[in-house]
Amino acid sequence: MGEMSSFQLGVIGALFLSVASSVSIVICNKALMSNLGYPFATTLTSWHLMVTFFTLHAAQRFNLFENKSIDMKTVMLFGILNGVSIGFLNLSLGFNSIGFYQMTKLAIIPFTVLLETIFLKKQFSQKIKLSLFLLLVGVGIASITDLQLNFVGTILSLLAIATTCVGQILTNTIQKRLNVSSTQLLYQSAPFQAAILFVSGPLVDQFLTKQNVFAYKYSPIVLGFIILSCIISVSVNFSTFLVIGKTSPVTYQVLGHLKTCLVLTFGYTLLHDPFTDRNIIGILIAIFGMGLYSYFCTQENKKKQADPLGSQMKDKDTTPFLVLEKEGHEVKNSNKDSLV
Repeated sequence: MGEMSSFQLGVIGALFLSVASSVSIVICNKALMSNLGYPFATTLTSWHLMVTFFTLHAAQRFNLFENKSIDMKTVMLFGILNGVSIGFLNLSLGFNSIGFYQMTKLAIIPFTVLLETIFLKKQFSQKIKLSLFLLLVGVGIASITDLQLNFVGTILSLLAIATTCVGQILTNTIQKRLNVSSTQLLYQSAPFQAAILFVSGPLVDQFLTKQNVFAYKYSPIVLGFIILSCIISVSVNFSTFLVIGKTSPVTYQVLGHLKTCLVLTFGYTLLHDPFTDRNIIGILIAIFGMGLYSYFCTQENKKKQADPLGSQMKDKDTTPFLVLEKEGHEVKNSNKDSLV
């Protein structure tokens, strides 16, 4: 029982770290890009990943965590896939209206549910699906203001959805099947993510902004916000892998939409962004959907604990939002530690 409580406290801590760091970096980057006019989002992300890798490398040298060798092909393809997904998301934002981009982000949850159902044979109850539907409706009402479609933007959005879903599913699957921690996986994959974005980032940013990142005049205040953004990104990247590994890709996306609601709220209170009755209604519906998701997952977890043999026959996505189940069995090590 004590081990279960310790696990649940660890997951709640990971969820809190993820929310706090993500909201912080959104506010920091909004100030950097909107107020200071620094538009190079993809290049900035590559710097985030490089700082994350060097921070983890220093931590590993001080024996704060143990490095575990993972098959190079698995790590390389995983890192490149995650880097490409970030590039596609930024391109999707560049080619589409903000409303359609928000629709793209909302579509990640149903696509993840579909992929896990087809390929991983997971089962999602009707109650879980209903709660996710309410969540998506609420976030849609709160954040989507316009929808403008175009062919190139639609293709980029579909590619962004596909690569993001697969990347997040693999983040969870690799940690469980190869028995590696979130820190170990991030440490080994971050250099490949950073490399693909460091090479493609300036090209993507120049294509979207018509400006050269290397010709930009960096003032001290811009450099200060870039450094702050990179520091916060270490917590963002670490907590992302930690939450997906301990819960599920769907739960991580639910958490992501909570962050959206918080960003809208903080934007109104701190930055005095426009806020309407529609925003308030949407946020309330979204929070209600999140509450239902947590409640239904908790109830299904109790049923699994009461019938452990039956729960092994059915693999349901019952990772609750705030109360989570400790895995009842140890993950077996692969001889080659490879999934690809």
